Amino acid sequence: MYLSIIVPVFNEAESLARLKKALDQALDGFEKDWEVIFVDDGSLDTSPQTLEGIATEDPEHCRVILLRRNFGQTTAIAAGIDHAQGDVIILMDADLQNDPADIPLMVARLEEGYDVVSGWRKDRQDAFLTRKLPSQIANGLISWVTGVKLNDYGCTLKAYRREAITGFRLYGEMHRFIPVYAHSLGARIVEMPVRHHPRRWGKAKYGLERTAKVVLDLFTVKFLSSFSGKPGYLFGGIGGVFILVSMVMMIVLAVRRVTVGTAVLTSPFFLVSIVMLSFGFQSLLMGLIAELLSRTYHESQQKPTYTIRQKIGITVPLRDQEGLPHA
Repeated sequence: MYLSIIVPVFNEAESLARLKKALDQALDGFEKDWEVIFVDDGSLDTSPQTLEGIATEDPEHCRVILLRRNFGQTTAIAAGIDHAQGDVIILMDADLQNDPADIPLMVARLEEGYDVVSGWRKDRQDAFLTRKLPSQIANGLISWVTGVKLNDYGCTLKAYRREAITGFRLYGEMHRFIPVYAHSLGARIVEMPVRHHPRRWGKAKYGLERTAKVVLDLFTVKFLSSFSGKPGYLFGGIGGVFILVSMVMMIVLAVRRVTVGTAVLTSPFFLVSIVMLSFGFQSLLMGLIAELLSRTYHESQQKPTYTIRQKIGITVPLRDQEGLPHA
């Protein structure tokens, strides 16, 4: 199998048959094997029955996963990735706002040597105040914090080489951050303008409250992408700043005591400096604990701290620290 298209579904019964028809038209003449995996995320309408009918009509290309309840879009995508057989994985929405006709173009960009092709809804057909403006703010914030500059993190339509999205699990609302994870593994990313259509069937599943979830997940993503292998740098840096500020305040208090005669113990700055010194040492100790956890995570699962793009002329199996070969 070359291409797997993963479509999370939640209450999209009216659009599913039309989406399958559009996929068939877009991939008509596609020279390699392909499959579409619909993951129903606990829909309350007739989406499961519709999907069963679609899978019965086209067993060659169509697969269906029915989750027991609504777990969220990220979990549905993770389930699809776990069951996908393709070397190339496409993610897209089920509401027909993404255009299946863009899929062959994205695959062509991958074949130019990229690992990730991220869709950009350059002419987005959504309300400005409730959808486009919060999205623009979130995209700018994510690009600034992570250093992976994309115009449209929220666009589900993206293409990945399988090896670019393995080695990490998805939680919360983190499917939008897959390019950040892939970048941390050394993936080559390109952004491509894609078509975007107004929603004609069903209702939007997300509002402004999703922005808060994205911001909270951003902290986790930044930590995992930048400090998962060296957490001591983060906690140690924070602890070092607290200790340094505390020491400066102590010196100022001592100078005031000698030159002016101001009592040290009665000054509120003395209590602040003691608290900051305590926080600083606690942060350093947390950094040491995090370092131990990081090493336990990698060594217990024999996970290397690096990723390899390609091996040329190497046939000797990778060996662990005890000299035992493993995959």
